[in-house]
Amino acid sequence: MKHTNYYLVLLFLTIAGPLSATYFGNGLKIGEVDQDSAIIWTRLTRDAEFNMQGHMWIDYEIPSERTDSSGRSRVEHASRMPNGATLNDMAFSLPGAAGEVRLIYWPDNDTSKIVEKDWIQVDVNKDHTLQILIDGLKPNTEYDVVLASRNLEGSLRASVTGQFKTAPKSNTVEEVTFTVVTCHDFGRRDNLINGHRIYPSMARIVKPDFIVHAGDIEYYDKADPWARSAELARHKWNRIFALPYQVDFYRQFASYFIKDDHDTLKNDAWPGESYGDLTWEQGLAIYREQVPIGEKTYRTRRWGKDLQIWMVEGRDFRSPNNMPDGPGKTIWGEEQKAWLFNSMEKSDASFKILISPTPIVGPDRGSKNDNHANEGFTWEGDQVREFLSTQDNAFVLCGDRHWQYATVHPETGVREFSAGAGSDMHAGGFKDSQRTEAHKFLRIDGGFLSVSVNRKGGTPQVTFTHYDIDGNPVNAETFASEK
Repeated sequence: MKHTNYYLVLLFLTIAGPLSATYFGNGLKIGEVDQDSAIIWTRLTRDAEFNMQGHMWIDYEIPSERTDSSGRSRVEHASRMPNGATLNDMAFSLPGAAGEVRLIYWPDNDTSKIVEKDWIQVDVNKDHTLQILIDGLKPNTEYDVVLASRNLEGSLRASVTGQFKTAPKSNTVEEVTFTVVTCHDFGRRDNLINGHRIYPSMARIVKPDFIVHAGDIEYYDKADPWARSAELARHKWNRIFALPYQVDFYRQFASYFIKDDHDTLKNDAWPGESYGDLTWEQGLAIYREQVPIGEKTYRTRRWGKDLQIWMVEGRDFRSPNNMPDGPGKTIWGEEQKAWLFNSMEKSDASFKILISPTPIVGPDRGSKNDNHANEGFTWEGDQVREFLSTQDNAFVLCGDRHWQYATVHPETGVREFSAGAGSDMHAGGFKDSQRTEAHKFLRIDGGFLSVSVNRKGGTPQVTFTHYDIDGNPVNAETFASEK
């Protein structure tokens, strides 16, 4: 390989600048990182940033086949564009572009080990996205990344840079810190131009080794527009990950994504349902094209001797919410549940962290019936909590709920930490007056959760810290390993 190729690419881009097409308006994401591999995700765009001058959506009501508790027909919502407008004319739209991408990466501060991948075309049938698996990496090592683009005629156009750190080996004692976020709605972002303020807060205050987005990455079933088609679902992904705060953060830190209901289809969705013209199968496929993801959406990752995380899939295998509760009703499915129980029992990590897109401990609102903390899934919820209570130093982190909390299950002692919504305006759904004895901490505001694993006097310890949206700590609990 000739390193001069890399330097010529950067020199050309510096002098010429981005030209007429094939920008990286959505930046890049570095996902599914382990000790020796990672997946690089990107999307080529027609423009460098989303359309700030476009049309606004027109919302309207449509009849629904569903009825309320009184038997009256419900009303559903839809959106349309102004007469004569196309999707590309709408505010915050970011059209894709055909073209090719070249990936260049190397261990930090060691340009003698530069690796240049071949040019690869983005998939125009998958929203002009591309995912590149890189392997043969060194554990516990920082890497620099450059993506370059060119159009189909071969003219160089733009570049984007990134960085990430690989996981330490399972026998390596290493301090590790990661963050957890959930519940991001474009309409409820707290900086209208730049995005969600938690992202620069995490980058500045915590500087995590990686981030886990625990679901509800976007909300198809919320206004402007109500995403009742695959085209509009992709539109929502494109714009939220074109927000400058998001773009800047995800190019700097390794990430793992978990989906939930609103970013699969609609509120409390299960297999076989649809949302307007958006089918269940389309929802699953769009999620896979929009985030770096491997073969399975449930997986585990080891980060050194003291930390192992498990990320579970809560939509693909679940029974209908309205099915009577019992041994045959499930959220995770038997295969995933057996994998979780077996792999967690075999783990020798000092701390075992289960990250779920929905609560397992709660308590939740009595009106909900969609998670293991709800009455409708009591049988499996009890089974899961009983298993977790047998595991030394096992904890649950959850998304989905729009408030921050730390709770202890009264019967099993299982501890759960809720990350909280991505902005203060997105927080709600619970009240201080609903606080129970299970709550060790409760806060009805937005923010994020940080988890740090280190050693003190040779003893492994883990600290869970809730932060507000500006990076101020509002709660912290530390536990020492009992092993």
